[in-house]
Amino acid sequence: MQNVTRLAALALPAALLLSACATTAGAPLPDGSDVALGQKAYVDGPLVQPVAVIEDSRCPTNARCVWAGRVRVKMIWIRGNGEQQPFEATLGEETQLADGKFTLESVRPEKRTDATLKPGDYRFSFRFAGGF
Repeated sequence: MQNVTRLAALALPAALLLSACATTAGAPLPDGSDVALGQKAYVDGPLVQPVAVIEDSRCPTNARCVWAGRVRVKMIWIRGNGEQQPFEATLGEETQLADGKFTLESVRPEKRTDATLKPGDYRFSFRFAGGF
């Protein structure tokens, strides 16, 4: 009987430690309001991940331009079954995704002539309007 008590006394702290690890691994994903490259986020339903900036031809904030430019981002939609479906999002334009429309709403920081943006600098905001 003493062996069972000792075993239980050892097993309880181990179980608590393991459960603590499990809760941090299952931390909630961010919404679509401030997403970095490589970060997964739930955007009003779909789970998406921006993986690369394909084009950033925005007019720098400290310059005058004839064309405002655009931003195109390579994205992955991670479906419920784990399948990854690539797609492209363009700033301000709707993209058909599943049963609705996916929109890249904003890109930060602003582009400037006196600074070069690195991939890790980018933050995106997304919106999804479901079809049902």
